[in-house]
Amino acid sequence: MTDGAMWLQKLLCGVRLRAWTLVLVVAAVSACGGKHEAPPPPPPDVRVATVQARDVALRSEWVGTMDGSVNAQIRARVQGYLESQSYAEGTLVKPGTLLFTIDARPYRAAFDAAKGDLGRAEAQLTKTQQDVTRYTPLAKEGAISQQELDNAVQANRAAKAAVDSARAVVEKAQLDLDWTQLKSPIAGVAGISVAQVGDLIGENTVLTTVSQVDPIKVSFPISEQEYLRYADLMPVDGSAKREGTLELVLADGSKYPELGRASVANRQVDVKTGTLLVVSLFPNPRSLLRPGQFAKVHAAVESKRDAVVVPQRAVQEVQGTYQVAVVGADNKVSIRAVKTGARVDNDWVIDEGLAAGERIVVDGLQRVRDGLIVNPKPAELPAAN
Repeated sequence: MTDGAMWLQKLLCGVRLRAWTLVLVVAAVSACGGKHEAPPPPPPDVRVATVQARDVALRSEWVGTMDGSVNAQIRARVQGYLESQSYAEGTLVKPGTLLFTIDARPYRAAFDAAKGDLGRAEAQLTKTQQDVTRYTPLAKEGAISQQELDNAVQANRAAKAAVDSARAVVEKAQLDLDWTQLKSPIAGVAGISVAQVGDLIGENTVLTTVSQVDPIKVSFPISEQEYLRYADLMPVDGSAKREGTLELVLADGSKYPELGRASVANRQVDVKTGTLLVVSLFPNPRSLLRPGQFAKVHAAVESKRDAVVVPQRAVQEVQGTYQVAVVGADNKVSIRAVKTGARVDNDWVIDEGLAAGERIVVDGLQRVRDGLIVNPKPAELPAAN
């Protein structure tokens, strides 16, 4: 073997030795490091609240639709061209306020013609009455025949009938002439006109609607079960048994300041929906509420003493069941199924599964599980009403 070959063989052996030495060092370091475990994480912070028992007023909520307590459709009774509009759309009008005028010239001419016909009929009646008065003694004396007297009497009766007929035509012409002026029959808000000045208006055409909005009518359906539960509170004779017990929550979430009352319940339950329509009335002195608006109707229908109440955000729904996270004296979490009752403002009544004085997780539910140790801190809750 040459000197160069021997030198190369020694070099390769040294490289192998150093590689094995590095592998052994890494293995030793790894083995030493595996003996020390990382410290466990601290218990997570959660906000807890103490379950309370208090008297609560149980409320029911329904979605209602507003309408005028009286809605009068302003319809044309005669045909003609719309001559003028005399009201401001969307404003309050009084009974008898002139709203529209239809061209009255043809109806005024018909009225004048009818009066002329009535005058001629009355003149004819006067003549026939004079004939009867004159012929009666002459017939007794034989100066004229009985037939002539009978003819005069019949002519007088026909003249009376003609006067009655002509008078009826005059009255009809007077009505047609009066109907060329369309007036509001009620006090209320007049809607936007559906016709323009100059349009040809036909009989029975709706020109606008006037709605009495003070009070405003709010109709809402209740279930058959709710009706059976609250039947004693429902009016049956048009009068409310409980005045001012309904609250109205508007579309923007604000609470309407005036309280309403139930006015009437419908005569039957809708077989398709299983609901009964209830009509309520709310004072509306500023005309803020308008027909067609939607609102939620709240009613405090009963009270419950010593009800177990928890914040709504402390309750989780899991596959149709409701759960709360209870924190024990050892700060260990227990996930517990509960039976919920009515909702009261921001709280939930718990019928079964909790007792007053227990602690439940309010904030941080996503970080807890059954058996977990937590670091409880008091939650800030709004004051109960």
